[in-house]
Parts: sequence; structure tokens; C-alpha cells
Amino acid sequence: MPESGRTTQEDPSSVEPAPAPVATARRAGLLVTLVLGGLTALPPLSMDMYLPALPEVTGSLRAPAATVQLTLTACLAGMALGQLVVGPMSDKWGRRRPLLAGMVVYVIATAVCALAPSVELLIAFRLLQGLAGAAGIVIARAVVRDLYDGEEMARFFSTLMLISGTAPIIAPLIGGQILRVTQWRGVFHVLAGVGLLLTLVTWKWLHETLPEEGRHGGGVGQALRTMRGLLADRVFTGYMLAGSLAFAALFAYISASPFVVQEIYGASPQTFSLLFGLNSIGLVAAGQINGKVLVGRVSLDKVLGSGLALITVAAMALLLMTSGVFGDVGLGPVAAGLFVLMSAMGLALPNTNAQALMRTPHAAGSASALLGTSSFLIGAIASPLVGIAGEATAVPMAVVQLVCAVGALACFAGLCRPWRAGAGANGAGAAGPEAGSATGPADHSART
Repeated sequence: MPESGRTTQEDPSSVEPAPAPVATARRAGLLVTLVLGGLTALPPLSMDMYLPALPEVTGSLRAPAATVQLTLTACLAGMALGQLVVGPMSDKWGRRRPLLAGMVVYVIATAVCALAPSVELLIAFRLLQGLAGAAGIVIARAVVRDLYDGEEMARFFSTLMLISGTAPIIAPLIGGQILRVTQWRGVFHVLAGVGLLLTLVTWKWLHETLPEEGRHGGGVGQALRTMRGLLADRVFTGYMLAGSLAFAALFAYISASPFVVQEIYGASPQTFSLLFGLNSIGLVAAGQINGKVLVGRVSLDKVLGSGLALITVAAMALLLMTSGVFGDVGLGPVAAGLFVLMSAMGLALPNTNAQALMRTPHAAGSASALLGTSSFLIGAIASPLVGIAGEATAVPMAVVQLVCAVGALACFAGLCRPWRAGAGANGAGAAGPEAGSATGPADHSART
């Protein structure tokens, strides 16, 4: 039997009103958007604000550069693994308690990072910082799923991209300015202050969005069964893999672009910063076009498919240009290809999240955890491959991006099968009865 009182033929006119906390949170509007955007942006800030300080950390703690790099790896690994823990917790105990606990631990871990006397202690607490900071990413997505459905959710994810998409752009700039007036430890003092402010704002204004009747009992075993059930849903897994592989193409760009633009094509750091900023603006702008223009007029699957196709075409063009098929094309055409690839991410990433989460009203926290962890892990695997052929060529970057793009398109077409009626372009059927099982979705292949 379907849960939560859903009928097999759900008429929009018969849908029950949202519970009072959810309705209150919806009315909060801009405030909720800012809080969720801040929670989503905090982990990228934690990573990127620290980048300009790496040389100073190496000297201050008298540690090899390779060891200091582990402070970044530890934080990234914590963000990936933490989502697997916090997501199921939020399905069991609600969103507020795990989120506030994670934020408190984040503030403490960040403060200890600022005081760390050795690189070993810094690595350990960067790992803890990532584990705790993951609460903001995973629960923000779950809260969006609690509050919105269908086109509204896709619009909200596009709005979140406006906030979270700017974080990687401004974070190194903020970190550099902090280092002008203080040492590297000051970066962590600022992050601890931002974390404390977000904790207080969350405690004050972000109401619980998962009512008691929507929560799950059970412990680790139940969480694993829920995740196994989610992964057994072919369509959910298709959206998850499509989004993760597209995100890996983005990771490849972030990892390789400083080397490609500056070392291979001879651009100055200022030119690189300008191009990086333009590409990020393209991503954010495309996300806003998706949310404010396309959603409601064009089906989500059509927009998603178009975005993945654009990423694939741009990656193919980059491979042809960097491999010398067209001769020495220079920086301009390569920069144009990267701009198209990055902008298309704004059409793909919000819609993969929205379509996947629309299938999982019964376990939004666990689903959000799988989406986030998959993206981080696949991205972490793809990133080192961009330098596999050394410093003389940008071909590995283009190859990794093309493989990821083709893989994303194949997962979307082969697993989601958007041309079938059951895969509803705008999420129709996403919250249907087969998604309502607490132990996992039923087999969707019967839907035609």
C-alpha cells in the first residue's frame, strides 16, 4: 500500500495542505533561500578560501607541500562521506537536529584548525570539518525536497545555484584579502565566524520541514536498506549517475584550467581569473534561465537532455582543438569551448537533482546523501586524470570531460528513458505510489 495516504491516482485537487511547519517555511521565501544557499556555499568556501594560504601553511608548520595538500584531500573526503551519515540521520530525526549538530561540530573543528600546532592535527580536523560541513549540503537539498515539488523544486535549485555558484568564485579572493591583514590561521577564524553565524540563523529561522509522520525508525540497517532500495530504482540511479558524471566534467575543468590557460596557452594569472569568472557567470546565468524561463515551458527532461548534449558537443570540440586537428587554434576558441561547457552545467545540474529527488519523497535525506557522495567521489576520481600526460598538453582534460559527458548522456538515455511516459518530463509520477515505500522504490520499468 502507498504510504502517507497517497492514492494510486493522485488528483492535484485532492492533495492535502502542507503541514504547518512546511507552510511556514515556504512563506519565509527569501530568508529560507538565503539560509539554504549559505549552508550549500559553506563547504566550497571552506575549500577555496584556504587555497591562497597553502604556501604559508607549508612554511609555518614546516611540512612538505605534499603533506599540506592532504589537508584539502581530507576536507573533500569528509564532505563526501559525511553526507552518507547525515542524510539518513535527517530522515530519522528530522532536518533541524542533525543540521544544528553538524554546524556546531563544524564551528568547533574550524576553530581547532585555526589553532593547530602541527600539520597532522590540521589534517585530522580538516577531515572533521568536512564531515560536519557535509550536513549543510545534504540537508539543504532534503529541505528543498520537503518544501517543493515538480517545477517549483527545479526553480528553487536554479536559485540556489545563483548563491552556491558564486562561492567558488569569490572564496579565493576573500582568502587572499584575509592574508593581506593576517596569517593563514585568520582564514579559519573567519570560517568559524561564518559557521557560527549560519548556526544561529538556522536555529532562529529554519523551521523543521519533515513532520513526525514522515520520519523513519530503525538504525544503520534500515538506512542501508533504504539506500539499496533507492539504488534499485533504475530511473533514480540514472539521474544520479548523469548528474555525477556531469559534475566530474566540471571537476576536471576546475582541476586543469589553471594549468591549461596559464602554462599551455601562456595567459597571465589576471587573464585566467577573468576567464574563470566569466565561465562561472555563464553557469549561474544558465541556471537562472533554466529556473525563470524554461521551467514550466519546457519539460525538465528536455532541458536536461539539451544541457548534457551541449556539454558533450563542447567537450568534443575541446578535444579536437587541443589535439591539433585544427592546428594551433590559440586560447580564444578553447576559452569559448570551456564557456559553453560550463554554461551548459547550469541546465544539467539543477535538473538532475530535481528529477532524482522528486522520485524520493519517502527518503529525501538518504537520496540527497547518495547524490552528493556520488558527485564528490566520481569528481575526485576524474580530477587527477587531467594531468596524466604531463604538462605539455591539454588533451587529457578534454578526454576526461568527453568521457564523462558521453557517460552522463548514456546514463540519462539508457536508465532514465525520458521518452517513456512513466519518466514524466516534469517529474510527473515522481511522487507516485511506487516512490513511497520506506524500504525502496518499486520497479519502475512497468510504467509506460
